[in-house]
Amino acid sequence: MPACILGAQPLSPRVVGVTPMPDYRLSVTFTNGERRVFDARPLLGVKAFKPLNTPSFFNLVHVDFGTIAWPNGIDYCPDTLYAQSVPV
Repeated sequence: MPACILGAQPLSPRVVGVTPMPDYRLSVTFTNGERRVFDARPLLGVKAFKPLNTPSFFNLVHVDFGTIAWPNGIDYCPDTLYAQSVPV
């Protein structure tokens, strides 16, 4: 599980569903039932996230241990994901 936990409680809801959208955005559903949209475009210039620049790879996003992840061990902190996403 990602290390974004204070004590034994997560700082924010965990991810239970994710769907890729056009323009490198993600529709993310959290454990509290909230659906939010995350714009991943700012990640595209970060070296660790370079593979996401390929749309077919970006679309391989899935839920893994309460957050979003891609093949090759690429993931994103669920607390940061929640904070940087907007409610639908």
